Amino acid sequence: MTFSPVSDTLLNQFCTIVGEEFMLVAEHENFHRYASDETEDLKYFPEVVLKPANAEQIAQIVTLCHENFIPVTPRGAGTGLSGGALPVHGGVVISTERLNKIIEIDERNLQATVEPGVINEVFQQAVQEKGLFYPPDPASKGSCFLGGNLSESSGGPKAVKYGVTKDYVLNLQVVLPTGEIIWTGANVLKNATGYNLTQLMIGSEGTLGIITRIVFRLIPYPTKNILMLVPFREEEAAAAAVSQIFRLGLIPSALEFMEREAIEWAAEYLKIEIDLPADILAHLLIELDGNDLDVLYKEAEQLYELLQNYNIGELLLADTEAQKTELWKLRRNAANAVRYNSVYKEEDTVVPRAELPKLLKGVKEIGKRYGFKSVCYGHAGDGNLHVNIIKGDMSDDDWNNKLTEGIKEIFALCVKLGGTISGEHGIGLVQKPYIGIALGEVQLNLMRGIKKVFDPHGIMNPGKIF
Repeated sequence: MTFSPVSDTLLNQFCTIVGEEFMLVAEHENFHRYASDETEDLKYFPEVVLKPANAEQIAQIVTLCHENFIPVTPRGAGTGLSGGALPVHGGVVISTERLNKIIEIDERNLQATVEPGVINEVFQQAVQEKGLFYPPDPASKGSCFLGGNLSESSGGPKAVKYGVTKDYVLNLQVVLPTGEIIWTGANVLKNATGYNLTQLMIGSEGTLGIITRIVFRLIPYPTKNILMLVPFREEEAAAAAVSQIFRLGLIPSALEFMEREAIEWAAEYLKIEIDLPADILAHLLIELDGNDLDVLYKEAEQLYELLQNYNIGELLLADTEAQKTELWKLRRNAANAVRYNSVYKEEDTVVPRAELPKLLKGVKEIGKRYGFKSVCYGHAGDGNLHVNIIKGDMSDDDWNNKLTEGIKEIFALCVKLGGTISGEHGIGLVQKPYIGIALGEVQLNLMRGIKKVFDPHGIMNPGKIF
């Protein structure tokens, strides 16, 4: 696909649509922010950044880009980890940061209508004040936008019990790559009216359109929870305990895995004191929630009895809200701690949870063969392990060339175990070379065909996924 540059005539038209204040060009002091996200150290500069106020302005911009073959990169908060918001072909970045309103919280129907630039945690708190719950809670929930969460179908710790972003979306308003504005479904819990365009948009990484409104379903807020940190003397034992917890009949609201260095580095990064005996190699962070504390304590006792079958250290039961907050800070800052400590690459692997011990063992064996160290943590309850490959003493040549083969082996192992190459971070730019490990040409051609129907000129977030 050959794209056209943004002409002065188009810049003037864009300025008329959004206003001079909301159009950034290279000379603007904040322009550089839109060239990167949280993916390693990649930078791709657009020609112009536009900050529209509503769907109608976005539609006008996209129509002009479609007619003139200008690439468009939708952007939320820039917290993505697969390069999905990087304007690899230049062109126009459309930022949704001004579309930040919670339009309605419908308490009668347990629904909410929001714009895509609302921050995840802001939305969670707003519905919680009304006794309602929106569970998806990625690690970046304090800064990431809901629109970006939809683009990747983000998960987070609560996914193990409550599901991921896609499980809470009823309807979407979308600006198509050709400029039309549509609603993808209806504000109902059941809908068997044609193809499910709503779910097609979720996880499409901004390649099929720009989401401008979201209708979520909500559930009642669970008022009680118990949180415990369980230390293990063997990493694979911690991974093996995960599936046993579910076989016991328990469904935790969170079940997170952290190997020693993940929690050690996070504590150092946050300047938090934590007792970490030398023989402890991994932890499970387990949360139970509900509305009856007596029931939760009985479940915790069952859990404790099960865990005695493993080689564990002294279990920590968080007694106060402050202690719970501190434990969650450790888990949620594991990625920041890794980023602070070393040059790294993060792989978002996922397998059936009973296969986690084989995945963890395989990752370590592959690391030994290729000369890299890894720090692993993740959402063990749903089999989603974040493998952080640490550059350490690897030469630049090995890091840039040899490592690729090691990553391919990790992904091949995931597929062999019944999993795939991304659980919640998406494919975007950086995982694009590996997608053929998980999907065959038949599946990929179906996806390319869908892309062509939605986006005949290929302007919407080009260079991603395929």
